[in-house]
Amino acid sequence: MSSKGDIRFEVIKKIAAINFKYKNLDKIDAVSELNTNSPPSVFIGSKLRYPLVNVGILSPLEKDEDAWVYDSPDYWAKKNFRIRDVLGLRENLLNSRFQTKVKDVRISNGKSNQKFVQIAQELAIASKPVDVEIELRRKIAPGLKRDKVLLPQGMRAPLKKARITSNVKVHRKLDKVMNDEIKAVEGITELYKSKFDEYVLSKILSVGVLGLKKDKKLVPTRWSITAIDDMIGKQLLEKIRSYKWIENHELFFGEFMGNAYLIMFFPNVWSYELFELYLPGSSWNPGNEIKAATDFESFSGRKTYASNTSGGYYAARLPILEYLTKIKRQASVLAIRLELPSYWASLGVWVVRESVRKALKNKKFEFTEINEVIESAKKIGMIKFGFDPDKVLKKSLLFEQMKTQTTLGKWF
Repeated sequence: MSSKGDIRFEVIKKIAAINFKYKNLDKIDAVSELNTNSPPSVFIGSKLRYPLVNVGILSPLEKDEDAWVYDSPDYWAKKNFRIRDVLGLRENLLNSRFQTKVKDVRISNGKSNQKFVQIAQELAIASKPVDVEIELRRKIAPGLKRDKVLLPQGMRAPLKKARITSNVKVHRKLDKVMNDEIKAVEGITELYKSKFDEYVLSKILSVGVLGLKKDKKLVPTRWSITAIDDMIGKQLLEKIRSYKWIENHELFFGEFMGNAYLIMFFPNVWSYELFELYLPGSSWNPGNEIKAATDFESFSGRKTYASNTSGGYYAARLPILEYLTKIKRQASVLAIRLELPSYWASLGVWVVRESVRKALKNKKFEFTEINEVIESAKKIGMIKFGFDPDKVLKKSLLFEQMKTQTTLGKWF
């Protein structure tokens, strides 16, 4: 097995090797048996008429002891993978899928589909990749689709048969939480405390193994990703709201895969505002003018979904809350995302999360006056990214709140 330290080179070789198979998919029979694959993930689609969903087993075309790398955004970020590296991995995954209802696990023609659902659940909760035999109903169809929340999906084909051929090992903590009669949010909280990261948690939530027995159901992956970011964030906020304010104004900035962030922390009660600016030529803006979106929450939090910036709002908020939890401080936070032309292919909301994490690991700039942090943000925006954030700052609800709101903290 390749070590995680030198796997980048191995990944590039695998992409080149598998692409040969990819280009010759027409040679695969209509009913194909793919033996001893190592699925890295399970995908629950949301494009059908809910509660009918597509459930897919994502796997390489051949057995791969390093299958985990095909679905490991935190590792891609750590090793600074490039956009084409991630696309090369994802386009060579096969999505062997079937249809079922989220509650009664029956497909539309009435045949029982419980076995397929059970296999998907076991693959998602396994602590290590599991080998499986897959038989397809029809030929494989190639293609990648871009999405703001989801990772790119590669080849797809309807599933005829599936069988797990290796032992499934489940973490003891997860096994306990699945069998306890507790709500899903309580289970997520327990698992997060036990160092399960948000990527693993979103898979677990999606396959319907958490929650009260009467409430368990499959959750589309798109929904589970944002739900986990929000659930964990709300749990962290319960403590953060009681912490003391940060002492100085703080500024962080950084860039990853063409996603640049300016993040400002102000000594004040918790509030959070995100501006997303899509520069011309970036993934979601083929036009000639900058497009923008923004969402905001005050001390008490949001009552509705952040529909303007959608999943990016919660994905960016999570690492910010993790940072405040680590330093045990409270702050008002303004984050500005610049989607640059170098972000030429959308890879999903994980890029947001990891870009913010990288920015918060960079050098911190501290200031005693609010004007100093604002001027520094303007200079960095112009020098590093050729963008003046002045117009954004003038439209900030967070700034307006800080100017007009008299807080109890000012009296002490």
